[in-house]
Amino acid sequence: MRENRSVATTHSSVRQSVSLPARIAKRVLALAETKKTSASRVLVDLIETGLQAKEAQHQRFFELTDRLAEAKDPTERKRLQEELARMTFAE
Repeated sequence: MRENRSVATTHSSVRQSVSLPARIAKRVLALAETKKTSASRVLVDLIETGLQAKEAQHQRFFELTDRLAEAKDPTERKRLQEELARMTFAE
């Protein structure tokens, strides 16, 4: 019985209230209609995708910093520095 409770709590949902700009809300509703699902499901999918993308970007940044620390070739170091600068300061 105890195992069932812990499994249930790891998959529980938390209700959130979020205000969306009208143009984004329209796009979410259009996606939901196209996918024949709810707007809530579309929002969850979009948020999960965004979080995964942020994590991938974070990992890529640290991979580049590790490569920069290990690089001996000045040309490679310059290229890595420029790529890190673009990641850090690009909009």
